[in-house]
Amino acid sequence: RENFGYGVKESEHGDRLILIWQAHTEYYSYQLWHLPSQANGAPTFGPLTFSEYTFPVEPLGTVVCRLDILLMTGMLPPRHELRGLMPGPALYGSRIFNEQTCVATSFTPDDQERERYWVSVGPSQGDPSRLKDIVDAIVRIETYYHLLLMQKPLFSAAVDQVYKFEQVHLKQREIITNHIGHADSQTLQRWLNTLTQDLLKTNRMAGTLHFELSASLPYDKIVHTTLASLAEHPMESYRPISDYVLSGITGVAEGHQQLLRRIETLRGGFEGIITIIRTRIDLILESQNLALLQSVDKTTKSQVLLQHTVEGLSIIVIAYYLAGLCGYVFKGFQEMGWLKNANIASAVFVPIAIGLAFAVTTFSKKFLHKKLEDEQPKQKTDKSEV
Repeated sequence: RENFGYGVKESEHGDRLILIWQAHTEYYSYQLWHLPSQANGAPTFGPLTFSEYTFPVEPLGTVVCRLDILLMTGMLPPRHELRGLMPGPALYGSRIFNEQTCVATSFTPDDQERERYWVSVGPSQGDPSRLKDIVDAIVRIETYYHLLLMQKPLFSAAVDQVYKFEQVHLKQREIITNHIGHADSQTLQRWLNTLTQDLLKTNRMAGTLHFELSASLPYDKIVHTTLASLAEHPMESYRPISDYVLSGITGVAEGHQQLLRRIETLRGGFEGIITIIRTRIDLILESQNLALLQSVDKTTKSQVLLQHTVEGLSIIVIAYYLAGLCGYVFKGFQEMGWLKNANIASAVFVPIAIGLAFAVTTFSKKFLHKKLEDEQPKQKTDKSEV
């Protein structure tokens, strides 16, 4: 992908215009270099005077800053002359790179929203590469300075929002801590739903702020590194340029990082309370399950006792009916003369009937158990084949 381009145009009067376009990691830069001919006089601040020219492209995204940089040979004009050329309440100036290169600015946009810079490179410092280094350094400082300060509205709003979340979290934590020991499942579920919603809001805010503010430390480092590379020296009657720049960004990057750490702490607090509530819910469910198991165990024992009772009654009923049927048979035998006393035979047969009933019940029980045990392996085999 193309990340650099340039073009050159020359007018009929000998003026030259150079357009340099470059894509950086965080921003695009468009530099218009106007080199007027000697016939048209010295360049001045203000709109571009190159004849029949309009800016060819519309800037992409948000405009970070606009600069009007005047590069001149010779010495820096007197302070009162610069004061009339630059808007704003104060002038800032420094010597950079060497004792002959001087930079002056007011850091205040003019009527075309451009900050004006006067750069005097001295009588013998017109090396094009040196001029490009000076312009690139100024552009870099201004760009990252404004990138840092552009997040101030978002940062201020986020500070208020985080403070509100922190206050809500403190109240929630106090209430939950005091009542979690005797809270029922509905109360715990209500707390869990509320905290989950707050955690989602915190995560959404953390994602947005991390995307917008996480680059503040690298930006701050770039500004400091570029200022150090200028080898700045103070000029008489001017406040140093670095004073203005550093006064605007000092503490900004650290404030951004501190806010991100507060959000991480807040998110960790929400997650911790949610974990405690879920643990409490799990303990309640475990207690309910244990009580249910105990109830099932009691029911099972009762069913076993009832089953034994029913089995005993079944033996008695079977023995009763068997003895009764045999009593009729014995009476028939007595009428036929085969038995002398049917009642004695019936009485003697009662223990035998009880034994037969017990044997039939035991055999039926074992037969059913064996049949069920044979069916279970068969079902497992069918499932494994499927």
